[in-house]
Amino acid sequence: MLAGVAAWLTLDAVNVAPNRIVPGSPYSALDVMHGWPAVLLTVPMLTVAVLAWQPTHKGLRLSLAAVVALLTLLPLWLSAATAVLVEPDMPQARVGIGASLWLVLFLLLLALIELRTRLGLSRPMGWLLLVPMMAGWWLALTLWLEPLALQREYQARSDQFMSALATHLVLVGAAVGASLVLASLLALVMRRHPGVRRVGFGVLNFLQTIPSLALFGLLLAPLAWLGSRIDGLAAVGVSGIGWAPAFLALLGYSLLPMVRNIHVALEEVDPAVIESARGMGMSRRQVFLQVRLPLALPVVLEGIRITTVQAIGLTAVAALIGAGGLGIFIFQGLGQAAMDMVLLGALPIIALALIADALFGSLSERFRPGGAA
Repeated sequence: MLAGVAAWLTLDAVNVAPNRIVPGSPYSALDVMHGWPAVLLTVPMLTVAVLAWQPTHKGLRLSLAAVVALLTLLPLWLSAATAVLVEPDMPQARVGIGASLWLVLFLLLLALIELRTRLGLSRPMGWLLLVPMMAGWWLALTLWLEPLALQREYQARSDQFMSALATHLVLVGAAVGASLVLASLLALVMRRHPGVRRVGFGVLNFLQTIPSLALFGLLLAPLAWLGSRIDGLAAVGVSGIGWAPAFLALLGYSLLPMVRNIHVALEEVDPAVIESARGMGMSRRQVFLQVRLPLALPVVLEGIRITTVQAIGLTAVAALIGAGGLGIFIFQGLGQAAMDMVLLGALPIIALALIADALFGSLSERFRPGGAA
């Protein structure tokens, strides 16, 4: 909270440019609100800092309420700053979010996670705490934040954005789904044959050490050769660039965490439980499906969580070889020195990773023995 106060009072909060080409002018919160009104907004953060000095259950609840209120007020403050700084005769004006606003948002979200953990609130409750903030951003973007640079970038590319988002999700879903099937088969074989386990983990560890761009490059030549020699592969779009090398690379990177988690999950089931099941007359198939697999499921879901989050990030790099996805906006923005276009691709990737992490984390907790009902 003290870092948030320092950022709010010293760093630039917004950047206003007359159009997309001309560099903008930075404004701090003190510039926008002329002194004391900006300082007053630090009072809730200082209050949370004081309550955190000697935390009590009541103090933690008050801190949580203050943090949720601040997260809700941020988009409304940005709307007010936009109304103050953007003149009516500037129809092409663009308002960028400055360093202090990003930093305060990040620190408040960290505080929210910490407070949720200390108060012992469930993951679904943590998501519910974000509803006021999301409602504030929706209201601000709908009514007052038309000049926001990120909003203008989206409006200019809304169709392309939805297509890139769909491509990103399809690549991630296909890679994670295929890796789950292959990893399950590999883990079962490894349990029966120790030699396969040693070789398999050696190969998968080697794949994991290859940088993503290098692996994409290694796949270009063989896939281009296969696509030119086999008509069926060329008909489905297999070539040196595009979805095929991206899918194979993502599959290769996804296999190690998936195989490791499934193998460990199946191996670490308590032998006494397995013996009890066999003593009850269960067949090997029944023991696996009704005892070993349900007990291993939470760890398997953790493997799916890790793999999905990793794949969501790596798919951004696939845009460099023509596979599409949200990485298109990141690399186009870097090429044009347009940071708002970079954010148009980066922020949804972060959001997808957080959603996947929370979803599979909640499922893992639910299926863990003694977890949520």
